[in-house]
Amino acid sequence: MNIFSFFKGGKAFYCLLFTGFLLSFSPSAARNSLRRSTSSFQQHLVQGTVSDGTSPLPGVTISLKGNSKAAVISDYNGQFSISAGLLDTLVVSYLGFKTNYIPIKSRTKIDIVLQYDTTTLQEVKVNAGYYSVKESERTGSIARITSKDIETQPVTNVLATMQGRMAGVSITQTTGVPGGGFDIKIRGQNSIRSDANAPLYIIDGVPYSSDPIGSYYTGTTFPGLVSPLNNINTESIESIEVLKDADATAIYGSRGANGVVLITTKKGKKGKTTYSFSTSTGAGKVTRFLKLMNTTEYLGVRRQAFINDGLTQYGASDYDVNGTWDQNRYTNWQKELLGGTSQISDFQGSVTGGSETTQFLLSGNFHRETTVFPAEFVYKKGGSQFSLNHRSADTKFKLIFSASYNIQDNDQPSFDLTNDARTLPPNAPALYDSNGNLNWENGTWDNPLANLESKLESSTNDFLSNVMLSYEIANGLVLKSSFGFTNLSTKETRIVPSTMGNPMYNPSSSSSGIFSNNTDRKSWIIEPQITWTFQSGRSRYEFLAGSTFQNQNTTKFYLMGIGFPSNSLIYNIAAAKTVQVLLNDETLYKYQAFFGRINYNWDKKYILNLTARRDGSSRFGPGNQFATFGAIGAAWLFSNEEYLKNSWLSLGKLRSSYGITGNDQIGDYQFLNTYTTSGAIYNGITGLKPTRLFNSDFGWETNKKFEIALETGFFNDRILFSAAYYQNTSSNQLVGIPLPGSTGFTVIQSNLDATVQNKGVEFTLSTLNFQVGSFSWKTNLNLTTTLNKLLSFPGLESSTYKQQYRIGQPLNIQLMYKFEGLNTQTGIYQFEDTNKDGVISSPNDKQTVVNFNPKFFGGIQNQVNYKGFSLDFLFQFVKQKNTSYPMGSGGMMSNLQERMLDSWLTPQQLGNYQQYTTGYNSDAVMGDYLFSQSTGSVVDASFIRLKNIAISYNLPLNLKDTKCRIILQGQNLLTFTKYEDGDPEFIAYGFLPPLKVITAGLQLTF
Repeated sequence: MNIFSFFKGGKAFYCLLFTGFLLSFSPSAARNSLRRSTSSFQQHLVQGTVSDGTSPLPGVTISLKGNSKAAVISDYNGQFSISAGLLDTLVVSYLGFKTNYIPIKSRTKIDIVLQYDTTTLQEVKVNAGYYSVKESERTGSIARITSKDIETQPVTNVLATMQGRMAGVSITQTTGVPGGGFDIKIRGQNSIRSDANAPLYIIDGVPYSSDPIGSYYTGTTFPGLVSPLNNINTESIESIEVLKDADATAIYGSRGANGVVLITTKKGKKGKTTYSFSTSTGAGKVTRFLKLMNTTEYLGVRRQAFINDGLTQYGASDYDVNGTWDQNRYTNWQKELLGGTSQISDFQGSVTGGSETTQFLLSGNFHRETTVFPAEFVYKKGGSQFSLNHRSADTKFKLIFSASYNIQDNDQPSFDLTNDARTLPPNAPALYDSNGNLNWENGTWDNPLANLESKLESSTNDFLSNVMLSYEIANGLVLKSSFGFTNLSTKETRIVPSTMGNPMYNPSSSSSGIFSNNTDRKSWIIEPQITWTFQSGRSRYEFLAGSTFQNQNTTKFYLMGIGFPSNSLIYNIAAAKTVQVLLNDETLYKYQAFFGRINYNWDKKYILNLTARRDGSSRFGPGNQFATFGAIGAAWLFSNEEYLKNSWLSLGKLRSSYGITGNDQIGDYQFLNTYTTSGAIYNGITGLKPTRLFNSDFGWETNKKFEIALETGFFNDRILFSAAYYQNTSSNQLVGIPLPGSTGFTVIQSNLDATVQNKGVEFTLSTLNFQVGSFSWKTNLNLTTTLNKLLSFPGLESSTYKQQYRIGQPLNIQLMYKFEGLNTQTGIYQFEDTNKDGVISSPNDKQTVVNFNPKFFGGIQNQVNYKGFSLDFLFQFVKQKNTSYPMGSGGMMSNLQERMLDSWLTPQQLGNYQQYTTGYNSDAVMGDYLFSQSTGSVVDASFIRLKNIAISYNLPLNLKDTKCRIILQGQNLLTFTKYEDGDPEFIAYGFLPPLKVITAGLQLTF
């Protein structure tokens, strides 16, 4: 036996021997001492569960007081077991909670409830990209949500999880069709080009391109091109950080000009192997319908229009009023075409576990969703994720590997029925005849369901992987490198079969067509880095240096086929009579950079952060491919001053930053002379024609960012408040400068000497309202006010942008006619004749500026926990303007909003709307046309929406290592607004608005 082991194991023996020696001097006291000493060294197993009063806490450290080496970690279910003496004391510690000291007192089972310690929230580390920093010591502006916020939402797009939860981040849903997208702006619109304002997305250290994967030839169901962000499985996300100011984004250089969205996926946890399965099912409905006229009201308007126009007979094609269609039939077309129920089902499964040195996680997911359209269209999404963490026994070497593979399969109609649902006359014929076939009513109308014959089918495969290797060469000196790879493949087809046509006109398959889109995108990235951290007295230094090598290859192949022998051959493009290549494009994007960071922290009071990046991009001409960007950030933690320590002010920090970032989101090869095939054949050879002019001066767009902020915490951080003022100025805009037609080109890609400014104020407030026993109630509030302005634009008056922008006004404006009300004598809308020429015309009289940017936006979230119950709900609010839904001239063969019943009849019978017309009264037709582009159509579209609500309950099971939770979730449930023209969040006309969703689910963990 090893002598050291002998002495180690013999401690108890020598203690008893010494106690026996004392016994000979004091028999009574010594015997009592012996009993205590013996019992204290008798080891037995203590078991129990650690929770916050509501949910178990995994990863909690349980040790023995005075013996920190004897420590264990609670497992995924919060359970632990430790060998201890009967008189020992457990020390229970966990980040975010107060350390608990619990005497064992001879117990073998102890259930522990930890109390939140808000002061440790300042110690939580947030991801800043190439480094992490404590919440209390960050000098930049970073907004963050975690998996606890994400898991409460029945959504499939990563941007949907952020709506209403982050100050300075404005997100709008663009369509309610499954697989659709969202628009995001972080602190406003910096670039004049609307497609150059997307942020940079980073998933586990790998840049993820948000460039559209759809095409305008195929994706006609959606307002914009399809984004690949739907590929990301929201259930696999551990946290999302949004970097906003220069201090946080400058280390990403040109890629961070519009902000950075950092997505960190879940990783394995040490402990017993744990299995988790969840399933949910639910339904979705359109949030709001327009209030339209019924048959009686509609026909009354139509007949009045004939009277107003002086017409005594109905035309042969006026089927709705001439008796051809049933005068008593009423169909609510919004409910008929959009009133269906979207069926939603989800399944998630994961297994995780590992030792002290190696942890793993494997998960899979599947999502299925139908539409509200009256047909069977299905969106399916599934995938798997794997992560592996490993460190050596001496903790010097670390490896982090993650990979995900996701598949989307979307089958949708290629035409949205929303516009038909709002404009069809309420007495239009039935959709089906008595035999169940599409009803064409003897050729008197075009059945809207025929559009469903045209289908959009899309499939996407997305693979992403990353490995991070690091080795600590010396104390505080770490060498690491990351290697990332992505591979995305998309295939889309849109068919337009002849069966869409009215059979009265004998359409044949020779008019059928198909459009296809094949897009492939591959990228790799390598980022070697070195970091050095050391402490010297009260000073702490952090140094970071690294480089980036990135390569992205994208191929796009768009094809069109027209005319088929049979509709059954429509997917065989070789059978088409005419085949045309719409686009055959391959682009290569290369990016190289060197970056660095220096952070100095003196006594945890004064912090200075310097970041810089030297960027190189293949998107610019020779001599302009490289640029340098950088930022400086500083913070003063005045709550750590001696005179404020241990006071009611638990956090006080003043921080500021200034820096310059760039932007190269202009597309590839924009500076080069480029050519394409002309389509003309000469001497058997297809000719070429120029498509773009060379511009060697084409360079970087720059964005100068300034911010100053105050962050405070009161009463042990039970109240946290922050206020930030920011001002971003973007110049050297990347746009197309118009050219005279005599050059043979309409534009040349160049840098426009225009300057755009975004400034605003962001407020956040977090309060722990109550925490008594197992009951807690927290509130989080964020509010953002923003102002966008075009500061300068030399030559604006002589450019093609002169009717789009105004100096001193936001980019998101519309120039409109100024509405002057209703002429009480003629019953026709009146507008200001700006140039006094007696004619209302564009652009001369269309000069009134209307700002459609939100005035302010935000959200308020509440979290309530009591024992096994949990309630989480979020209200989103936006102060904004929008235009009323354009329905056309009142009195034509199209339904109208119910409010338009209040129209002008005679000079003695006035109304809010002009007189009806069948189209015969040209003044009234023109009045309706001008009204839709005038200030009269601008209305208040502000809203408060119950964006999300989640209720869960942990079933009190008596099964070891097993947890079961029941979950009820809702999205877009209630909306409070004055807007009468549909969903107030939705800004695109003629497309399906967002859906109201309710799901119920079950989660089982064992």
